[in-house]
Amino acid sequence: MRWLAVRPAGHLRTRAGREAPERPGRARALIGLALLTVPFLGYAPPADATPAAAECDPAPGVVKLPGGEPWAQKRLDIKTAWRLSTGDGVRVAVIDSGLDVKHPQLPWLSAFVDFTGTGYTDCVGHGTAVTGIIAGRVYPGVTFHGVAPRAAVIELKQSSQAEGHVASLAAAIDKAVELKADVINISIKAAHNPTLKAAVQNALARDIVIVAAAGNITDKNEDVPAYPGSYPGVLAVGSATADGRRADSSNTATPVGILGPGVAITAPWPRGAYRLDLEGSSFGAAYVSGTAALVRARFPHLTQEQVRRRLIATADGAFGKGTGAGMVNPVQAVSAVLPSESEGDPVVAAPAPPPIPEGAIAKAPPEDVAARNGSLAVAASALILLCVAGAFTRVLPLGRSRGWRAGPRPDDGS
Repeated sequence: MRWLAVRPAGHLRTRAGREAPERPGRARALIGLALLTVPFLGYAPPADATPAAAECDPAPGVVKLPGGEPWAQKRLDIKTAWRLSTGDGVRVAVIDSGLDVKHPQLPWLSAFVDFTGTGYTDCVGHGTAVTGIIAGRVYPGVTFHGVAPRAAVIELKQSSQAEGHVASLAAAIDKAVELKADVINISIKAAHNPTLKAAVQNALARDIVIVAAAGNITDKNEDVPAYPGSYPGVLAVGSATADGRRADSSNTATPVGILGPGVAITAPWPRGAYRLDLEGSSFGAAYVSGTAALVRARFPHLTQEQVRRRLIATADGAFGKGTGAGMVNPVQAVSAVLPSESEGDPVVAAPAPPPIPEGAIAKAPPEDVAARNGSLAVAASALILLCVAGAFTRVLPLGRSRGWRAGPRPDDGS
């Protein structure tokens, strides 16, 4: 699977809540009308940027999904997380290759920014898949859905084909800041660049969560740190298999913070289709960005740093190098109680209670010794009289029966 990487010359190369309406035809018609109201913000690409592709021909996908829920959705138990958050009100900026705006499951766009001059298309398929994983809408009879289906998406089309320019990547990050994104997904691998680093630092300073792919490798020579994932404050995401372990293709040189599903991934694809065999940290990053949207909607008071720490703290656990804290866990991310989130808050002591006024509690009266002794004497006299009365009730009847004669003398044995 292709994903975005940087060539030595500084160019980027691609490598590998509303519910959806019930009828695809109606969905596409509504999306077409919606495009008339989506802000289209053009951008003049650098003079040396790679020109647009002459043909737009993404790899083919399948129209019908097989039965059964995709393993990534089942493993992450996303619908359970929806009981607490669906990402409503959170703005996720997706910097990628655009998207198929006619796909019935893709989200309604808050804004569309084209840095390539090629308009509403996705000739690679990468952006369509990533956007669908983050915020794909529920569609009747379709097993696939995104992580945060009610999040608002800002689509930043940074590349229109197999290559893009690093300057447009930095500009896209700056644009996401300008459009007040809450989360930025960057499924791109690039080399360090001062302009790129400055854009990342600016976004973090504006309290935006940045999630970036750790990058993929095909041999050991490509296992080098990926940017912006390696910049401090960015949540770098590796690719995981269904058992929660790092995929062999997932980069270990990038300081991975967490893993996301990245093997045999199902996702939307251009021309209203789907792919069932996607692989790479790009898609792991999309699952983590969707979870970040759930967290920001659930806990709007958390800073971007606290959101990043929460995602790491609630992950399933690591299995070695390049796995960070392990597989992302959306349910725990939106439900766990983390004492660390209150660290640093001022401790406010409860106010001391007011003093009890004098005389509020009555003092015990002094003990009356004479009364106490009199009571004891009366009680003793009553007890003696009771004993005498008991004796008479037994002795008098016995005396009468003997005529008041003395009883027999005891036998002394003589």
